[in-house]
Amino acid sequence: MEIDKDLVAAYATPLVLAILSEGESYGYAIIKRVGELSGGELQWTDGMLYPLLHRLERSGLVEASWRASESGRKRKYYRLTAAGREQLERQRRQWQVVTRTMKGIWCLAADPTDQLAQLTPAGEK
Repeated sequence: MEIDKDLVAAYATPLVLAILSEGESYGYAIIKRVGELSGGELQWTDGMLYPLLHRLERSGLVEASWRASESGRKRKYYRLTAAGREQLERQRRQWQVVTRTMKGIWCLAADPTDQLAQLTPAGEK
């Protein structure tokens, strides 16, 4: 499924911050984790991820360091900063409001009679 660019832009930062809250990681592993979490529905590319990581690094939400991987290749590992954890918590609360709101309207749109029945006090029909 192709996700609209505006929606990708909205969810990309909190998703990467949430992935990094699990522990430090490098680009390819982050891309794989996005795929795993979405059941393969979201397919990110290097061109989507690295500009975001660089922006998060410039804004102080993540820190990066170059290290050798288990295979000996040098990789740039990213980890959350304290500011990144605070930002993740703010965005988590915001997404909870958005998610609740969208679920409410989608449930109403899916079956307006069922929602109306739930809103009508017992005994009134």
